[in-house]
Amino acid sequence: MEKQQARLLNSLQLAHVGDTVWELLVRSRMLYRGYNVRHMHREAIACVNAGAQSRAMARIWPMLTPDEADVARRGRNAHPHHAAPKNQDAADYHQATALEALVGYLYLTGQEDRLLELFRCSQEESACPDQK
Repeated sequence: MEKQQARLLNSLQLAHVGDTVWELLVRSRMLYRGYNVRHMHREAIACVNAGAQSRAMARIWPMLTPDEADVARRGRNAHPHHAAPKNQDAADYHQATALEALVGYLYLTGQEDRLLELFRCSQEESACPDQK
Protein backbone atom coordinates (compact mmCIF):
# COMPACT_ATOMS: atom_id res chain seq x y z
CA MET A 1 0.00 0.00 0.00
CA GLU A 2 1.23 3.48 -0.76
CA LYS A 3 1.95 5.78 2.18
CA GLN A 4 -0.71 8.24 1.05
CA GLN A 5 -3.32 5.48 0.89
CA ALA A 6 -2.41 4.30 4.38
CA ARG A 7 -2.58 7.84 5.75
CA LEU A 8 -6.17 8.08 4.49
CA LEU A 9 -7.21 5.12 6.64
CA ASN A 10 -8.88 5.79 9.95
CA SER A 11 -6.40 5.61 12.85
CA LEU A 12 -8.47 2.91 14.50
CA GLN A 13 -8.25 0.82 11.32
CA LEU A 14 -4.47 1.16 11.42
CA ALA A 15 -4.49 0.26 15.11
CA HIS A 16 -6.64 -2.80 14.44
CA VAL A 17 -4.01 -4.17 12.06
CA GLY A 18 -1.16 -2.93 14.24
CA ASP A 19 -2.47 -4.75 17.30
CA THR A 20 -2.22 -8.08 15.48
CA VAL A 21 1.22 -7.32 14.05
CA TRP A 22 2.48 -6.21 17.48
CA GLU A 23 1.29 -9.42 19.13
CA LEU A 24 2.92 -11.47 16.37
CA LEU A 25 6.23 -9.64 16.90
CA VAL A 26 6.06 -10.18 20.66
CA ARG A 27 5.21 -13.86 20.31
CA SER A 28 7.90 -14.41 17.66
CA ARG A 29 10.49 -12.80 19.91
CA MET A 30 9.58 -15.22 22.69
CA LEU A 31 9.69 -18.18 20.35
CA TYR A 32 13.19 -17.24 19.20
CA ARG A 33 14.25 -17.02 22.84
CA GLY A 34 13.17 -20.62 23.37
CA TYR A 35 10.25 -20.02 25.70
CA ASN A 36 7.80 -22.90 26.15
CA VAL A 37 4.15 -22.31 25.24
CA ARG A 38 3.00 -21.73 28.81
CA HIS A 39 5.75 -19.16 29.43
CA MET A 40 5.06 -17.56 26.04
CA HIS A 41 1.41 -17.10 26.95
CA ARG A 42 2.16 -15.49 30.32
CA GLU A 43 4.80 -13.19 28.83
CA ALA A 44 2.56 -12.24 25.90
CA ILE A 45 -0.16 -11.16 28.31
CA ALA A 46 2.42 -9.04 30.16
CA CYS A 47 3.75 -7.45 26.95
CA VAL A 48 0.58 -7.00 24.92
CA ASN A 49 -1.44 -4.67 27.10
CA ALA A 50 -1.95 -0.93 27.27
CA GLY A 51 0.62 -0.30 30.01
CA ALA A 52 3.41 -2.22 28.29
CA GLN A 53 2.57 -0.72 24.91
CA SER A 54 2.52 2.78 26.40
CA ARG A 55 6.02 2.24 27.81
CA ALA A 56 7.16 0.90 24.43
CA MET A 57 5.78 4.01 22.71
CA ALA A 58 7.64 6.24 25.16
CA ARG A 59 10.93 4.46 24.32
CA ILE A 60 10.60 4.90 20.57
CA TRP A 61 8.96 8.34 20.43
CA PRO A 62 12.29 10.24 20.14
CA MET A 63 13.27 8.06 17.16
CA LEU A 64 10.17 8.75 15.07
CA THR A 65 10.31 10.66 11.83
CA PRO A 66 7.85 13.56 11.49
CA ASP A 67 5.61 11.37 9.30
CA GLU A 68 5.65 8.53 11.86
CA ALA A 69 5.03 10.94 14.75
CA ASP A 70 2.00 12.32 12.90
CA VAL A 71 0.54 8.83 12.46
CA ALA A 72 1.16 8.08 16.15
CA ARG A 73 -0.42 11.38 17.25
CA ARG A 74 -3.50 10.65 15.16
CA GLY A 75 -3.72 7.22 16.78
CA ARG A 76 -3.32 8.64 20.26
CA ASN A 77 -6.08 11.18 19.63
CA ALA A 78 -8.51 8.70 18.03
CA HIS A 79 -11.76 8.27 19.88
CA PRO A 80 -12.85 4.65 20.11
CA HIS A 81 -16.54 4.18 20.79
CA HIS A 82 -15.79 2.50 24.10
CA ALA A 83 -13.90 3.31 27.28
CA ALA A 84 -10.52 1.88 28.15
CA PRO A 85 -10.78 -1.56 29.77
CA LYS A 86 -11.40 -1.40 33.53
CA ASN A 87 -7.91 -2.56 34.45
CA GLN A 88 -6.12 -0.11 32.13
CA ASP A 89 -5.27 3.56 32.58
CA ALA A 90 -6.96 5.77 29.94
CA ALA A 91 -3.70 7.61 29.13
CA ASP A 92 -1.89 4.30 28.65
CA TYR A 93 -4.74 3.11 26.44
CA HIS A 94 -4.38 6.17 24.18
CA GLN A 95 -0.60 5.71 23.97
CA ALA A 96 -1.09 2.03 23.16
CA THR A 97 -3.46 2.99 20.35
CA ALA A 98 -0.79 5.37 19.05
CA LEU A 99 1.73 2.53 18.98
CA GLU A 100 -0.70 0.16 17.30
CA ALA A 101 -1.61 2.75 14.64
CA LEU A 102 2.07 3.33 13.92
CA VAL A 103 2.75 -0.41 13.70
CA GLY A 104 -0.23 -0.85 11.38
CA TYR A 105 0.95 2.02 9.19
CA LEU A 106 4.51 0.69 8.92
CA TYR A 107 3.28 -2.82 8.20
CA LEU A 108 0.74 -1.80 5.56
CA THR A 109 3.25 0.44 3.78
CA GLY A 110 5.83 -2.33 3.60
CA GLN A 111 8.33 -0.71 5.96
CA GLU A 112 9.25 -3.96 7.70
CA ASP A 113 12.88 -2.99 8.39
CA ARG A 114 11.79 0.21 10.13
CA LEU A 115 9.09 -1.67 12.01
CA LEU A 116 11.61 -4.22 13.29
CA GLU A 117 14.08 -1.47 14.23
CA LEU A 118 11.45 0.31 16.31
CA PHE A 119 10.24 -2.97 17.82
CA ARG A 120 13.75 -3.91 18.96
CA CYS A 121 14.22 -0.50 20.52
CA SER A 122 10.82 -0.66 22.20
CA GLN A 123 11.74 -3.94 23.86
CA GLU A 124 15.33 -3.24 24.85
CA GLU A 125 16.67 0.21 25.56
CA SER A 126 20.15 -1.07 24.72
CA ALA A 127 18.91 -1.53 21.12
CA CYS A 128 18.06 2.18 20.87
CA PRO A 129 20.52 4.57 19.29
CA ASP A 130 21.81 7.30 21.57
CA GLN A 131 19.27 10.09 21.68
CA LYS A 132 20.72 13.46 22.48
